[in-house]
Amino acid sequence: MSTNVMLCGVGGQGILFAAKVIACAAELSGYEVTTNELHGMAQRGGSVTAQVRFGSEVHSPLFGEGDADVLCGLEPVEGLRCAHWLRPGGHAAISLQRLIPVTVSTGRASYPSDLEERLLRSFSSPKLLDCAGMASKLGDLRLANTVMVGALSSWLGLPMSSWRGAFERIVKSGLVEKNIAAFLAGQEA
Repeated sequence: MSTNVMLCGVGGQGILFAAKVIACAAELSGYEVTTNELHGMAQRGGSVTAQVRFGSEVHSPLFGEGDADVLCGLEPVEGLRCAHWLRPGGHAAISLQRLIPVTVSTGRASYPSDLEERLLRSFSSPKLLDCAGMASKLGDLRLANTVMVGALSSWLGLPMSSWRGAFERIVKSGLVEKNIAAFLAGQEA
C-alpha cells in the first residue's frame, strides 16, 4: 500500500522543492519512494504538478486521477484544476495566495470571483491557508511552500526526525532552521 501525494501550483512557487522534501522525509522514514513532475512552462508562471508516492512497496511513480490521498494546491485555481486527482475522502490543503496569470492581466480571461466557494464545493473539508502571509511573518515569502509542507505533514504520518533530516539534506545549512520554523507554522495551522 502506498500514500499518493499530488502537488500543484505555478512556476516559481516551489512545487518541485516541496515534492523533494516530502520524498526525502519518506525515504528517511524507511519507505520506498517515487516521484514525477510536469513543469512545461513553469519558468513563465505556467502550471506545475508533481506526484510523490511512498510506501512499503512502490512500483510506479504515477498514480491515476482520483487516487491522490493528499492534494496540495499552492495556487487556488491550480488546486481547483487538479481537484479530480483527489480520491473520495482524501485530504486537500489549498493556499489562498492568488497568482494572476497573463491571460487575466491582459484581459483575455477573468479570475474567479467566487474562488473560496468553488474550493469548498470541490473539496470536502479543505484546509484553506494563507501560506504567503505566514511566510511573510517569518521574514521570507519564499517559505510559503515549506509552510504548506508543514500543513500536509499531519496527513502523511512521517516523524519529525525525518522532516528535519530532509531539510538538513536539501537546503543550505544556514536556511535549515528557517525552513523548520516555516514547517512548524504550517503544522500548527
